[in-house]
Amino acid sequence: MEILTPEEKKRLETTLSELRVRGKELIERIAEARALGDLKENAEYHSAREDQAQNNARIKQLEDRLAVAQVADNTSLPEDMVFIGATVKLREVDTGDEDLYRIVGEATGDMSVDYVEVTVNSPLGTSLMKSRVGETVRVDLPRGEARYLIVEIVA
Repeated sequence: MEILTPEEKKRLETTLSELRVRGKELIERIAEARALGDLKENAEYHSAREDQAQNNARIKQLEDRLAVAQVADNTSLPEDMVFIGATVKLREVDTGDEDLYRIVGEATGDMSVDYVEVTVNSPLGTSLMKSRVGETVRVDLPRGEARYLIVEIVA
């Protein structure tokens, strides 16, 4: 089971819709390439078929994910508890450095935001889930153990 924020679910549904539109365009491209003649040596045809197969595989993958995914409902959680969709300010205990982290189901890779995306399945995400403001969490990172104080939940 995969847990998604409402924003992540909407983004996946939008991507799925765009892929379905692209699928219709690919069908037209295949028809045009087929009209060119001999299919054995028709690079346009083979390229369009390959693109169609990749598009269909991505559609199937997204449909499968959305079928089993659950959308997190944070409305019934205590305001001081970290859960998916929360943006938290953490202070590294050893260095005192503070940074913002957002708990997500799937990272977008968007570097323009002012927080670091942390997936729920990552070591930090797992440690933070269901923790509360004021608690210190221990995280086993590739570089070794780290401890973070949960300073506040921003959003």
